[in-house]
Amino acid sequence: MTSFNRRQILTQAAAASAVGALGASLAAPAWAQAAGATAAGARGAPAKASRLAPTLRIVIPANPGGGWDQTGRALGAALATVGAADQIEYENVGGKGGTIGLAKYAEKYGNDANTLLMGGMVMVGAVALQKPAVDLTHIQPLARLTSDYLVAAVAAKSPIKNAKDLAEAMRADLRAVPVAGGSAGGVDHIFAGVLARASKASPEGLVYKPFAGGSEVVDAVVSGGAAMGLSGYSEFSDAIAAGKLRAIGVSSRRSAFGLPAFREQGLDATMANWRGVFTGKGVPPARVAEMLAAVEAATAHESWLRTLKNNRWEPSWLTGKDLAEFMELDLTTARVMVYLLKLKA
Repeated sequence: MTSFNRRQILTQAAAASAVGALGASLAAPAWAQAAGATAAGARGAPAKASRLAPTLRIVIPANPGGGWDQTGRALGAALATVGAADQIEYENVGGKGGTIGLAKYAEKYGNDANTLLMGGMVMVGAVALQKPAVDLTHIQPLARLTSDYLVAAVAAKSPIKNAKDLAEAMRADLRAVPVAGGSAGGVDHIFAGVLARASKASPEGLVYKPFAGGSEVVDAVVSGGAAMGLSGYSEFSDAIAAGKLRAIGVSSRRSAFGLPAFREQGLDATMANWRGVFTGKGVPPARVAEMLAAVEAATAHESWLRTLKNNRWEPSWLTGKDLAEFMELDLTTARVMVYLLKLKA
């Protein structure tokens, strides 16, 4: 993976500023690509899964219950179903947008051909923000699996009813609208800044409260510890159905999950989250190919497709050179936005 130095990042940030405002630079960010050509339906026949090992391990760099955890366990179940392993072990290592789990994985499992790592846009944003010693160059991407949109939700008793109310509240006093979401620098954090910018508020005043799991975000909003929460629909759906939360918008370009998009409500704020699976830097190419074939077979299985439908995730299969280039652009874009939005670790 190409590394981008500070001069390159600042040059791109300056260029983005020169064309007007952040909205122009966010018109088509890397992670907002439609799944279209890379969706599961666009793939050829899946490769046959070979038996990889009696036991496979999946490291999930987040606490139980969140999007990575749901994706990792669904992938593990599908891998077992297609015969890639007899059993799957899961290891949750939460914190700092996945960078703690990333570091542990690289140190402990970097040469382990039977251990996979979950990751995605949240980890890319956290790396851009934190600049950790162990970054994405220490792992190998296998496949991008899904894309998910962010839902903004408030407590049922909140006076904020829609995007217009949110924009007015943010513009009047951004510090009075604390936002709860995933780890600092992740997609939730960046999107909170995008919402502030679209509301004509200065993102530097954003009060962001990071949490390791979606359930904690729900608790923060319901208890009044945050005015609004950002997360994937699957992590908010139970609280919305129970009447504890009220969804006010979704980050897609058009309505999704039965909810109006912010863009359709006059607030130009769009973004998509993606999740994928990785292997260790020391795993040899032949084994990487075997692991990729097993993952491909698993994601074509009925159990995986059912999980996509139940969680309302979009399939966004991408591998190889295309995935490497996508991630380079994604990391560059995240670094530029960290600079433009003045996000701090």
